[in-house]
Amino acid sequence: MDDLDNRLIAALRQDGRAPLSKLADILQVSRGTVQNRLDRLIANGVILGFTVRVKDMSGAERIRAMMTIEVVGRNTHKAVQSLRKIPEILSLHTTNGAWDLIAEIEVASLIDFDRVLNSVRLIDGIARSETSLLLAPA
Repeated sequence: MDDLDNRLIAALRQDGRAPLSKLADILQVSRGTVQNRLDRLIANGVILGFTVRVKDMSGAERIRAMMTIEVVGRNTHKAVQSLRKIPEILSLHTTNGAWDLIAEIEVASLIDFDRVLNSVRLIDGIARSETSLLLAPA
């Protein structure tokens, strides 16, 4: 990957539906160059797919939180598989330090939030967790 590939990916992150002609204008290259680069990035597995960004629904009606999770022994793979089955967990990351995993949670109500916390606590291999509600953007 070179600078042009990185700029192409950055432009696609801004607008994944941008037509090739617009991308060519932004990058100041020909439409054919953009097409070739895009095809190569997809074929090489650098670009895995295209996603939709939706309006932020995390206003007052949504409850969002970050949960740090400690896993006992070598149970991380099984714990991750179980956590991925909980639809309210938007993202899950391994990490270093005192905690093994960080989960981003979004629910519609405190009742749903309590249900998710209880579901996580019942997963074999999870020793403990700590959850912080996201209150307001800083």
